[in-house]
Amino acid sequence: MSNTATLATLSGSNLSADPNWWRQASVYQIYPRSFSDSNGDGLGDIRGITAKVPYLKKLGIDAVWLSPFYPSALADGGYDVDDYRDVDPKLGSLADFDGMSAALHAAGIKLIADIVPNHSSNRHAWFKEALASPRGSAARERYIFRDGLGPDGGLPPSDWESVFGGPAWERITEPDGTPGQWYMHIFAKEQPDLNWSSREIRDDFLKTLRFWSDRGVDGFRVDVAHALTKDLTEPLLSRVELSLEGTATDGSHPFWDRDEVHEIYAEWREVFNEYSPPRTAVAEAWVHASRRGRYASPQGLGQAFNFDLLQADFDAGAFREIITRNLAEAAVSGASSTWVFSNHDVVRHATRYGLPKGGGRHAKGQDGKGWLLAGAPAGELDAGLGLRRARAATLLMLALPGSAYLYQGEELGLQEVTEIPDAARQDPAFFRNKGVEIGRDGCRVPLPWTPDGASFGFGDGGAHLPQPAWFGRYAVAAQDGAEGSTLEFYRQALRLRRELQGAEELEWLDTGNAGVLHFRRPGGWQSVTNFGGGAVGLPAGTVLVSSGPLDGRLLPGNTTVWLR
Repeated sequence: MSNTATLATLSGSNLSADPNWWRQASVYQIYPRSFSDSNGDGLGDIRGITAKVPYLKKLGIDAVWLSPFYPSALADGGYDVDDYRDVDPKLGSLADFDGMSAALHAAGIKLIADIVPNHSSNRHAWFKEALASPRGSAARERYIFRDGLGPDGGLPPSDWESVFGGPAWERITEPDGTPGQWYMHIFAKEQPDLNWSSREIRDDFLKTLRFWSDRGVDGFRVDVAHALTKDLTEPLLSRVELSLEGTATDGSHPFWDRDEVHEIYAEWREVFNEYSPPRTAVAEAWVHASRRGRYASPQGLGQAFNFDLLQADFDAGAFREIITRNLAEAAVSGASSTWVFSNHDVVRHATRYGLPKGGGRHAKGQDGKGWLLAGAPAGELDAGLGLRRARAATLLMLALPGSAYLYQGEELGLQEVTEIPDAARQDPAFFRNKGVEIGRDGCRVPLPWTPDGASFGFGDGGAHLPQPAWFGRYAVAAQDGAEGSTLEFYRQALRLRRELQGAEELEWLDTGNAGVLHFRRPGGWQSVTNFGGGAVGLPAGTVLVSSGPLDGRLLPGNTTVWLR
């Protein structure tokens, strides 16, 4: 098929689709480099994803969210982008992308692409031009360059810190070889922040949105959506002044969650609405709950992640408060809510729930990523308890109105991989905060597809991150068709979710037990979760699915059941 025909086919395949498909979709996140390797180079790739489309269809998801697949030096797992309108040659080609998109659509699965607008990589053609150009040039205006402080400009423009540790400014060498200006990077130094005051930047990203939409992309996940616009009026506030001002929740922080960012997303919405059905978007915006709705408005991106359940302990009171509040916020904004327990940035929830309260993570506040990883001694992990709670929490989540976001491997019950040698680690968070942050590599280890082999079926050439020996018993082939396996449990729950979903409403039902949550969805089906340790009586009704074995008409602790 010619490239032109491919694009026409992909665009035409969505013309009759429901424009509200995203409101209660089950979305499966793929971290491409760790999903499936088709050519044996140790790195997952686009063709590897295409080969697994039958697996994804059988799983029962509605959409795939594809983490960055662009050309990249992998200074931050692909979130350092060299070219926004191409595929990393190590992962494939644009033709491979078109083939994957067509295969997903043929299977009835939508495609959401990750877009990274806050920063490019330092290998991007624009940044190379900026380094080769003089102070005040148009090339440097695409980024955030400032003169340094002190008599020789040898001090950074402010004492702000990067999310990954160290200063948020890096000094360059000027074309004539002399020490020069500093550029801003909220994240790694290989990720210079773009200047969204530039009309050129804004127009180019509109071009990028159309480029991928024309190739059949149905929506976008927007990385660090709350950091694009910045107020760098001098003198720049110090870290202490920022903390004292408490500006994180009122839109006046120099670079987090400024009100002007919504002007950008209003333009994006105009582009999304050029398509039929309109393209969708979800914001990764670590902002105060009171400000999340503007990102999720119909005039903006349309939806925004809430990470509240992800940050909560396995506790009935906390879950009920979070669910109630987020459904109310979604109703006000006109969006649907989002629910997520695991992704490429956090400890897998099957492990979190098997650790003492607060284990495996710590808050980073308004840093753009929120929860980076802290280590936990292996002896503190109760893996069996963690998996029982993870299955219970997931089944509760899948019963909620709104979009459910799943992360590759959670359907296998995978635990976090902690036994990665320092020399094999890749996450910049580990290297910049060594001894404090263990990094995010543990949730990015390539998936096990078979119980044995050099890389458990990931690929013929091994895996780019080491897989532990225990991966074999979690492999897809070991669980496929096995009654009670986590994989078969996910397949059953996702199938039922599609069949049962109705209006975006729920009704809480009184249980008389603070450790038990019970709600009814339109159509009369119900979800009951026992967060406690002891069994409780089941309400009347036919059991549709349970997260674990039942004891007659008793619901054991750490278990969820759906009834009708």
